[in-house]
Amino acid sequence: MKTAVIIARFQTPYLHEGHKQLISMVQEKHAKLIILLGVSPIMGSRKNPYDYYTREKMIKKDYPEVVVLPISDHPSDKTWSESIDSLLKSVFQSEDFCLYGSRDSFIPYYSGRFETVELPEHGDYNATELRKQYADKVFDSNDFRAGILYAYYNQYTKVYPTVDIACFRNNKTEILLGKKATNNKWRFIGGFADPEDDSYEAAAKRELTEECGEMEISEMTYETSRKINDWRYRNEADKIITLLFSCDYISGSPAAKDDIIDLDWFPVADLPKMIENGTISDEHVEMFELIITRYLKN
Repeated sequence: MKTAVIIARFQTPYLHEGHKQLISMVQEKHAKLIILLGVSPIMGSRKNPYDYYTREKMIKKDYPEVVVLPISDHPSDKTWSESIDSLLKSVFQSEDFCLYGSRDSFIPYYSGRFETVELPEHGDYNATELRKQYADKVFDSNDFRAGILYAYYNQYTKVYPTVDIACFRNNKTEILLGKKATNNKWRFIGGFADPEDDSYEAAAKRELTEECGEMEISEMTYETSRKINDWRYRNEADKIITLLFSCDYISGSPAAKDDIIDLDWFPVADLPKMIENGTISDEHVEMFELIITRYLKN
């Protein structure tokens, strides 16, 4: 008799009845069961919050006799299929296999050598909705707090991309600067790039509009990038790297919006004195020095 293999992700806080019915149905037909858990290359995300070890323990708690193995995601369906076949035959050399999945499972992407069987749906169970139900729940337990630590310590350290904009007027002799409530110093207009932005240039244009209102400007031109010593991330492993763009003001009435509390035009010729007097935000000084070098008319 063939050994059964269920290929799934089980990205839920517990095995729901749909999972258990699927496993029971397969176990009724086979003496041996292997569960292959898909492993994402991303360490911790909304779609894949649980790593392999957490899901393995969850399954083993209810099904200690089941063999659980990881199978890494791959951009090539062909290579991924070959990896499944190779894994199964290397661990269980003398056995043949039947691979089980649900309607929206791996089956359309698998091109390997083993038989596949599509299982019927059991109830209206949705892993995404189940994750959402638990996403904002806070539990008063040591295990819950330990789980938060585990999740953060098992993520890659991240770089958060931001954009800053040097908006010029009058043949690049004046520059538009803003102030934020958290720092009473002049700085470039800017902010975090969003996943919805199509490019960093688009992010820069969006930030300029959000913080200064509607203006007609030229195309964004990339100037440089810098790691920013932002006070929020100064003692964190994660850091900010910003991309500085420049553009020319054409028309419109700039006004302080969003988290900008003050907005004004300054002569580029005044920037060296502003840096010397400490009226320029410290984390932006290097980029201002580059602007001075490139655009201050002698």
